[in-house]
Amino acid sequence: MVRFPIGLAAAGIAVLGMNRLMAHTAEGTTPPSVAASVLTGRPVDAAPSRLASVVHYLAGLGTGLLFVYFLLVAEQLTGALSATTVAGTTVALYVLMVGFFILIPLPRATGLDDTRRSQTGLAWAIAAAGYLLVLVPATVGLSLVVA
Repeated sequence: MVRFPIGLAAAGIAVLGMNRLMAHTAEGTTPPSVAASVLTGRPVDAAPSRLASVVHYLAGLGTGLLFVYFLLVAEQLTGALSATTVAGTTVALYVLMVGFFILIPLPRATGLDDTRRSQTGLAWAIAAAGYLLVLVPATVGLSLVVA
């Protein structure tokens, strides 16, 4: 199945785009540091930056594979690849990405007050949208070219 490698490649590009977008948000690289904070028990601002980067890139690559899987499931359920299956899969993945971040790692991270926690959640929501704006057309476009 060639679509999984396509999703992986598109995810790598999408993570790079996400990084550029995060640099322009109020919290910058705080979202990846949240995961490192949870994993190490250190405050977000003292979390290891290398670990934050590794987790960020692995999660981004894995999410690209998850998008391909969800899209394949949606195609099986509907019988075809269509704008509706792509849009539905994208919305579902966005909700999953943001919901997971806000409900699982963000509350467990240390060193963030309520205001900064809210700003970090918003920064993540913006970054996740940017990620999907790159991932979805790249994955679907390349899949259509290869098919």
